[in-house]
Amino acid sequence: MMPRLLACSALIASPALAAPRPAVDLVDPFMGTTGDRGQLSPAAAAPFGMVQLGPDTDPANHIGYDRAAPLLRGFSQTRAQGVGCRGGGGDLLTSVRYAGDQGPSPIDHGSERAGAGWYHVRYGRTPIIADLAAGQSVSISRFTASRAGTVSVGIDPRHSYAGHVDHEWLSRDPAALSLRLANATVCGKGVYRLAIAARLTVRGRPVQQSGTLDPDGVLRFQLPVRAGDRIEFHVALSTVDPASARATLTGELGAQSLEQLQRRTRQDWERALSRIEFDAPAERHALFYTCLFRALQWPARIDDARGAYRGTDGKVRKAPAGHHRYSGWSLWDNYRTQMPLVALVAPEVGSDIADSLVDLFVAGKAQWAGPTEPFLSVRTEHAGIALLDLYRKGLGHTDPASALPAMAQETLHLPHATPDERLELAYDQWAVAELASDRGHQELAHTFAARALDYRPLWRSTFRDLGADADTVKARGLYQGTLWQYRWAPVFDLDWLRNEALGRPRFAAELEQFFDRDLFNMTNEPDIHVPFLFALAGDPARTDRLVARLRDEPVDHWYENQAKYDRPVHQPSFSRIGFAEGMDDDGGAMSAWYVWASLGLYPLVPGEPFNLLSKPAPAAIRLHLANRRTMIIGQAASPDPARAPILNGVARPMRILRHEDLLKGGAIGW
Repeated sequence: MMPRLLACSALIASPALAAPRPAVDLVDPFMGTTGDRGQLSPAAAAPFGMVQLGPDTDPANHIGYDRAAPLLRGFSQTRAQGVGCRGGGGDLLTSVRYAGDQGPSPIDHGSERAGAGWYHVRYGRTPIIADLAAGQSVSISRFTASRAGTVSVGIDPRHSYAGHVDHEWLSRDPAALSLRLANATVCGKGVYRLAIAARLTVRGRPVQQSGTLDPDGVLRFQLPVRAGDRIEFHVALSTVDPASARATLTGELGAQSLEQLQRRTRQDWERALSRIEFDAPAERHALFYTCLFRALQWPARIDDARGAYRGTDGKVRKAPAGHHRYSGWSLWDNYRTQMPLVALVAPEVGSDIADSLVDLFVAGKAQWAGPTEPFLSVRTEHAGIALLDLYRKGLGHTDPASALPAMAQETLHLPHATPDERLELAYDQWAVAELASDRGHQELAHTFAARALDYRPLWRSTFRDLGADADTVKARGLYQGTLWQYRWAPVFDLDWLRNEALGRPRFAAELEQFFDRDLFNMTNEPDIHVPFLFALAGDPARTDRLVARLRDEPVDHWYENQAKYDRPVHQPSFSRIGFAEGMDDDGGAMSAWYVWASLGLYPLVPGEPFNLLSKPAPAAIRLHLANRRTMIIGQAASPDPARAPILNGVARPMRILRHEDLLKGGAIGW
């Protein structure tokens, strides 16, 4: 008889599928780029790269692009993928068109192609072909002329999705362009500053012509070209200073061609994406790797080749040798799903993110963003929860205890006037208590453990017995949600919520009611964990059914951020077109949800290092862990819906898998 573990592995590891394409070739950067279906861009980018080099269309979504738009304005170097407000980024818009062509150019969407780290398009009344490639902090934009003539190149430092603050041209020599700029962060809550070095070439040679500076700050060049000539714009970004940007342009980019940069970034993406082997039918295969691709773009690595970077206080610091620093936070959105996924799939990045969060607290953390940010950011709420989660997964090299004073102090100033703010404050207080306990600061731990539970009277008075406004978006000052959706938020206190606040029978009954009455909202983060709660309420099969349905099928979507629709939008939550209408990716938060749901794992309580098990997507899955072990995940062709998952030959009816056990490898079967 075959040993039980080997039998399980054989069952789930050998689907009848053709040899899979490389993961990097399955990525579709156009997913979520039409209308309000993700607020995404096909920009060229490296994993966790500062540069997001992409097209800017007219009209556009929050980050400069809409695939249905008829006109192209140019190409800019940065953007915050999948966020709300007016987006963020759009730095250094570059337009290249034939002299005499005025205004935005017609774009040939039929010619558009993009992949992990590159983009291609044909545009213009007199056609020009644009090819873009990006590395960590560098980029190359190539423009190929279709006929002889004069081409006008415009470099606009004022362009910004959230608002331009300031810029200064330091050198207008086309062979050694240099400038500083400052722009508003996402939602205009703060300001970030970049130093930029660039060079402009034609036929591989530095441009000799002098440019002219418009009164509005746009630098323009008029370049004579022949048919087939290539104009190239090479750019490097730095958070430090112009000298750092020049060194980055020379060191990271050097004499690389566009093709060489594309190949290098492609290799970086293949290494990142191949941490998970996900062998599935074609449509699911591509969707999975596209979502994984999106989830591995934020935050951005901001240190230069010497390890220098600028902190949120504006001071230049240096990362330890062999390590990096990150910025560009969207933590209110993605601490729930995306940060834990980085911890699993890219733990070396997760370790440096943990240290970056410690630095963030020590340097002085604003709730959203401050006046001296090193890079575009969205918001930093729940950074302490993310830090606790990473630390408890064994990640980070800096003692997180050094962040504790700032974490504790921050909770004294967090907003708590509305019910949702009070629940979120409690979670942050819990994180302070837990980290203090882990690091041996027992008095602080005791104080904050008590403070964390002070939300309970409010929960009883507001959420226990819901009234007429329970299904009203923004009732009682709530942020983008309803009382029904926020009542399940205290995941750090689930035992109390289930056993005492409601009691187990009522908890289970009202959880069913939440979904039976279509009160759940898949298009925003506050309740995206709730489908997994059935596994704790004695009905894990319903978790399996719900997760599969939300992951794979069209469903009724009743909510947008400001109100409830009169009639639902019936769409898949996730598809190759994009997300459901009105659903932003929010810094990879929603993409990461899809990845977790496909793997059959979910980080239910960030800060507690365990995953809740649910049935994975029909695929053969291998997690290649950083310790060189492998976890195989899958299900039989006709799985028994009542069967508990089996981990390494042992049934797991409680559906709980601790992170440390996941890292031991083996097999999970159904």
